[in-house]
Amino acid sequence: MTKMIAQTAAPTGGAGFPPSMIIVWLLFIAGFYFLFIAPQRKKQKEHDKMLSTLQSGDEVVTTGGIYGVITNVKDDRFVVRVGDNTKVEVGKGFILSVVKKPSAEEKKSS
Repeated sequence: MTKMIAQTAAPTGGAGFPPSMIIVWLLFIAGFYFLFIAPQRKKQKEHDKMLSTLQSGDEVVTTGGIYGVITNVKDDRFVVRVGDNTKVEVGKGFILSVVKKPSAEEKKSS
């Protein structure tokens, strides 16, 4: 008596990634770009524009939380007055925001 064993053929899958997975990955990458990268680039451009328009007399805040008034603009840094007789040099990248720009009247009186 011989026994016969049925053998099933191994499934033959296509070589590589299914097209639906490629579409899912492309949608994932596009979503990541629009949620994280694009807003950060926009914020960086706005910060660069703000830094390029700073001038003497502008009141600023540094990333360390120090408030001061710009007294001199150099190539890579600002000289900021933080007290009556205290001036510090701050790298341009460390200016967080502008608190107040002087009005035309304040500029004339300076």
